[in-house]
Amino acid sequence: MSTDAAPAARATSATTPGVTTPAASSTTTLGVAGLVTVLLGAFLPMLDFFIVNVALPTIDHDLAAGPAVLELVAAGYGITFAVLLVVGGRLGDAFGRRRLFIVGAGAFALTSLLCGIAPTAWSLVAARAAQGASAALLIPQVLATITTIGNGPRRARALSIYGAVGGISVVIGQVLGGMLVSADLFGSGWRAVFLLNVPFALLTVVLAVMFVPETRSAHAAKVDLPGTVLLTATLLSLFVPLMEGRAMGWPLWSWLLLGAFPFLAAAFLLVEHRIEQGSETHGRVPLVPLSLLRIPEMRRGLGIAVPFFAGFGGFMFVIAVMLQQGLGLGPVAAGWALVPMAVGYFFASLAGPRLIGRFGSRVITAGATIQGVGLATLIATVLTDWAHFSPLQMVPGVALAGIGQGLIGTPLFRVILSKVPMERAGVGSGVLATTQQSSLALGVATLGTLFVALFPTLGLAHALALVLTIQLGGSAVILALSTRLPRSVG
Repeated sequence: MSTDAAPAARATSATTPGVTTPAASSTTTLGVAGLVTVLLGAFLPMLDFFIVNVALPTIDHDLAAGPAVLELVAAGYGITFAVLLVVGGRLGDAFGRRRLFIVGAGAFALTSLLCGIAPTAWSLVAARAAQGASAALLIPQVLATITTIGNGPRRARALSIYGAVGGISVVIGQVLGGMLVSADLFGSGWRAVFLLNVPFALLTVVLAVMFVPETRSAHAAKVDLPGTVLLTATLLSLFVPLMEGRAMGWPLWSWLLLGAFPFLAAAFLLVEHRIEQGSETHGRVPLVPLSLLRIPEMRRGLGIAVPFFAGFGGFMFVIAVMLQQGLGLGPVAAGWALVPMAVGYFFASLAGPRLIGRFGSRVITAGATIQGVGLATLIATVLTDWAHFSPLQMVPGVALAGIGQGLIGTPLFRVILSKVPMERAGVGSGVLATTQQSSLALGVATLGTLFVALFPTLGLAHALALVLTIQLGGSAVILALSTRLPRSVG
């Protein structure tokens, strides 16, 4: 934000006890420094979703974690992250998005430190869950700040960059995680994966104080306690058994939780509908206003987001397992094998805003097609010459997949949030972020579990080909749904 914009934001806050009204928001801009700050705040939590993957074997060795606890090290972060995201958006609406961004970044630094110094496996599980909760405070404020302060081309460009940051952070997480574990800085081993966050999160706090303007909803609602409890129960009933069931031999409780999932989901939707229907009478506002789904861009965009992010999350996990356990590569080599995907994603993301301005949502259709071609190429490579399969042979397939993913992910955030009213920016951003993180976790839990379960019997090549074929089906779904999006993207 420019030097004269920050005082203006603070003056507005002083006039209306910390509230930036919609009118004031239109005169307050998010400058380059402010945009870099909020994107840094988004990058760190998304990076941490996957950076731990390559460190899990070392964590298991050092802390004697065992399969079930090790799954919780990975899953605890994603579960708390996903279930609290909408609440984080609502709190930002009520108490100020800049304030919650700063609190979230500070908490992320603290919980990352706790992860890095955890003496036991269970203390690491607890710290990871707390780290996910702090990320849930942080991420919704990024999207909401961009949505409420940006306008026109600036807002569109910022949302495109956010989409690019999300995809690139996942790939960088695997590469950087492998390098940090192998480097064993000062004998820290896997702990460096978490400790690296601390200085960058603290830097984010300082930059936010200097460059990010304050905004909040002029008519912020209180947290919907029944909705929050039901949403948490719904997501936990799905994620916990999927992520822990296999490691623990699918005990009875895992099947009971899965059986409860559809009933809890139905109860959540019913409660939210009733609260929204009676909002004018009782003054209560639902955690997830279902009326948001009446917005075609949000409803159809979220329909694309689920298969896209589920496939993306599952792909990254499966490839990491295949490279390390199947091909016997070290963490660094396994990470570098995905660099062609990162390069393809990056350049597609750079071209995205210009392409979207010219071709609109057809860019998503083209991206789904290119991703499908990349996955088909990778499947053919796996099945025709597995005996000589190597990271070098993966290059054409993963590079094409990365280009396609960049062309899907870049405009998707713009499509989903383009028609969300300003006063609902926080909850709209929370719904999108929850869908993103839940889908990533779902992809890891389903495609990852399927791959790990099948490769001892089917063999690595056929198990990998099957999982890639399922993701190829997801690309076909994305392609079909993209044809129903409005051609013009705001």
